Amino acid sequence: MKDLDTQKTIELLNTIMEFELAGVVRYTHYSLMVTGPNRIPIVAFFKAQASESLLHAQQVGEILTGLEGHPSLRIAPIEESHRHSVQDILQESLNHEKKALDLYKKLLEVVENASIYLEEFSRSMIGQEELHNLEIKKMLRDFS
Repeated sequence: MKDLDTQKTIELLNTIMEFELAGVVRYTHYSLMVTGPNRIPIVAFFKAQASESLLHAQQVGEILTGLEGHPSLRIAPIEESHRHSVQDILQESLNHEKKALDLYKKLLEVVENASIYLEEFSRSMIGQEELHNLEIKKMLRDFS
């Protein structure tokens, strides 16, 4: 086992926390902007995504403070295309989920062979983000 690079881990956890909190704002915004005949299930989907992003931010924050880090009060920048068709917001969601997946993969690289708990946490989050990517890709199929 190697030693955990605590400082690098804390920095990455803060980046992830900021990104997950941006997801709360992003998905809440999307839930408000959906229109059309399929609005109700899509709004429910985005509200669930917002809740899950908040949960992930809280989980990451707990780990961060457990490592004696200080959680950031910022959120990651949120790009606004001002396009709100269901297809557009699903595509933006997919892009967001891909970035989240990359962040958790970076976390795994940093903690691998240094902390079994953080490795397992990272792998679990990677699995969840991969599932989100698959779900959104399936939702986008109707638009191709």
